[in-house]
Amino acid sequence: MMSNSRLSANSLCSDAAGIAGNVFALVLFMSPTPTFRRIVRNRSTEQFSGSPCIYTLLNSLICLWYGLPLVSPGVIMAATVNGIGVVFQAFYVLIYIAYTSQAKKLKMLGLSISVLMLFLAMVFISLQFNDSCSRQIFFGYLSVASLISMFASPLFIMKLVIKTWSVEYMPSYLSFSTFSTGPDPFIYFSNGIGTILRTSQLALYSYYKNVSIEDLREPFMNSGAR
Repeated sequence: MMSNSRLSANSLCSDAAGIAGNVFALVLFMSPTPTFRRIVRNRSTEQFSGSPCIYTLLNSLICLWYGLPLVSPGVIMAATVNGIGVVFQAFYVLIYIAYTSQAKKLKMLGLSISVLMLFLAMVFISLQFNDSCSRQIFFGYLSVASLISMFASPLFIMKLVIKTWSVEYMPSYLSFSTFSTGPDPFIYFSNGIGTILRTSQLALYSYYKNVSIEDLREPFMNSGAR
């Protein structure tokens, strides 16, 4: 009786964590909307990088396939939320391609095609395994790598942040978000590494955000002194 109630409590906590993870993931997918609204309004991608969208698209595709019962029974929530994520990221990539320069347009098209081909190759390889356990382990490691690369992607713009002393073009939504979608060791591990990466990004964001605010205040203080 006691063990049954304990199992029930563990299952309830697990489901609650999965639902909370899905909510955070949806917030993550929707958070770039203001940036892309600005891109459409200005008809230019300015200095925004399209790399985070590419990494997040690949991650969503991998986690979508990983969460399917064919690969990982019991983590269907990972598949449903990442299915939505694929739609969002594909939409963002299309907007970026539409409003970026010709050179970046070709680069983004090449990266998008490469992501699709890479994902299809992964799916084909996973289908060669005869049992779901092998498929789960294979795609589990891939999901860890893709989640870590997604969380690390904002660091690629660190050079621009340091050079301009501004966080205007840093995709902070990947730093503020959490991406836990179910009771799965691969997801837990990748989120642990992601926490370390997000902490470093938030430290960078906080430092240069404060510097930018001080730079904005200084002219007003100088003008007031006159």
